Amino acid sequence: MEAYATALLYAIPFFIILLLVEILYGYLVKNQPHKLLDTVSSISSGLTNIVKDSLGLGIIIVSYPYLVDHLATTQIESTWMVWLIAFLVLDFAGYWNHRLSHHVNVFWNQHVIHHSSEQFNLACALRQSISNLIGYFPLFLIPAAVLGVPPKVIAILAPIHLFAQFWYHTQHIGKLGWLEYIIVTPSQHRVHHAINPEYIDKNLGQVLCVWDRWFGTFQEELESIPPQYGVLKPASTWNPILINFQHLWCLIQDAWRTTSWRDKIRIWIMPTGWRPEDVVQSYPRPIIEDVYNFKRYQTRASPHLKAYALFQLIATLVLILFMFYNYGNIGFVGLLQFGAFVFIGIYGYTSLMDRARYAGAIEMVRGVAGIAVIVISGDWFGIDSLLNGASLIVLVYFFITLSGGIYFGYLEEFPVRKKGRLV
Repeated sequence: MEAYATALLYAIPFFIILLLVEILYGYLVKNQPHKLLDTVSSISSGLTNIVKDSLGLGIIIVSYPYLVDHLATTQIESTWMVWLIAFLVLDFAGYWNHRLSHHVNVFWNQHVIHHSSEQFNLACALRQSISNLIGYFPLFLIPAAVLGVPPKVIAILAPIHLFAQFWYHTQHIGKLGWLEYIIVTPSQHRVHHAINPEYIDKNLGQVLCVWDRWFGTFQEELESIPPQYGVLKPASTWNPILINFQHLWCLIQDAWRTTSWRDKIRIWIMPTGWRPEDVVQSYPRPIIEDVYNFKRYQTRASPHLKAYALFQLIATLVLILFMFYNYGNIGFVGLLQFGAFVFIGIYGYTSLMDRARYAGAIEMVRGVAGIAVIVISGDWFGIDSLLNGASLIVLVYFFITLSGGIYFGYLEEFPVRKKGRLV
């Protein structure tokens, strides 16, 4: 996990730089795919994902090294052929895992966060899951294990393969000629994120598009059908932690409410979106019917609230970078505590963006807790050993958080919800 944290120290600044370039380019060409609250929500989602993964939170059904030890029928030397085979197997496994997430109810929960943005941009790429708490992906790598591909090769290629899926989440790059027949391109991935009937569940490849072409899931982007983004059952929140578990909560509710025991069991493995008939009639849920004319999620946010949300995002990013830099010295218990502060923080300020009534209280409690940690310990997880007096800066940050909770939660004019809309 420490090696993963070290890799993120280099990857995060690279992603942020590309994001800033895209935002600047969109401004210059007057075609801006970013909206502040949506982008803050997307990046915050990515931060929850990397913290969760860096802490190793979850249960792995079976590890790849275990599969190699018990299934390998040959031993391939670490030559270029090994790396090629490993890459192809990883991409093939990624295609089928992705397809599973789109077609089975229970697996959709761990992927819906990635599609939840109603914008399409590089920040959208960072919307990654924290609800994938049961690790089963190594099962898709059984072919590599049988061929004896060394675990070290998979360990090196896996994050590279993941990071290679970032660049094509953009609207600023058109079709790429002959490359459209080999790799996944921005044009193809715009189709994948679209909710148009013609585009739903298409282009499931991750790096190579050949799997989609072979298995009948490829769809070209059509000029006559501009992609519309989001999910057919909108998330209607900026809070990435809530989005991660919305679908699961809906499944639990439907399984509880249906009178059919057969439906209580099969709802989990039915196609994505399937609901028991009696539940559909008694508990209907809104779904987008006209993808070209639906009201996209937005909340009233003053310039001060937008500035506060951006400030909290930047501060959280800086704290996480410190966490990764000092990963080995903080200790496991300290890392869990640090991670808890990150999660509660993201939950708090994105709830303020939603204008949730309880959001101010969360920010206040977080501010007080952060101040207490620094006052009692005299430091913030060892930050003073890297920069003398840095804990005072963190102390000021938590005072700002406390003040923000009070102001935005209780003093600033609060929009009132009536019948699902803000007035």
